[in-house]
Amino acid sequence: MNFLLTAGGLRNDTQRDALRDMLGKPFGAANAVYIPTASVAEPGDHGWLVADLNRLHGLGWQEFDVLELNGLPPATVLDRLLHADVVYVGGGNHYHLARSITGNGLADGFLKALESRVYVGFSAGSMIFSRHLTAHSADVIGDTADLHALGATTLEPPFGLFDWYLKPHLYSPDFPERDDAWADRITARADFPLYFIDDETAVRVRDGEMDVVSEGRWRFQPGPGR
Repeated sequence: MNFLLTAGGLRNDTQRDALRDMLGKPFGAANAVYIPTASVAEPGDHGWLVADLNRLHGLGWQEFDVLELNGLPPATVLDRLLHADVVYVGGGNHYHLARSITGNGLADGFLKALESRVYVGFSAGSMIFSRHLTAHSADVIGDTADLHALGATTLEPPFGLFDWYLKPHLYSPDFPERDDAWADRITARADFPLYFIDDETAVRVRDGEMDVVSEGRWRFQPGPGR
């Protein structure tokens, strides 16, 4: 499985080159599918979603699909995932995204599709693979309002692939509270490993091997006793 987990989408040449290398062919010879599901749970202006769609579409794919995970038969969703070479999952409310995957019975088929495809996450789309995506981590991170906004108090991680948790938008002007002091407060409470990444950074996982590709800044907290 190949993952490129970004905070702000494919914003720089380093991230785009990493994706091209993982894909193994030009973007113009590949199909991409964009999943905006997480965005619909976010209120307010969605210009950021339009900008991200345009940024990805502008790479010049052979085919560019947009796929909503809710409301379609699971078999239809999975067929369209299988038609893509790159599965790009956008930002918004990561709890809504996770619950959409589990609630529609998509987790097993999603993972099966990713065995031979490249997954790119943008913000919420990068956060759903941790085994620590739970109500406990929501409390540690300070995200319980986003979970409760869905009328939920519990959460089942849809995949549980990674032992670490990813928190995006470190130092972002769109999230001015996400500075070093913010990361320090979370780190002091966390009982699991954490990556804090800015919008110019991605965590890359290729066949189980992980590294960070970045034109920006990031922090790693290994967790207690590590």
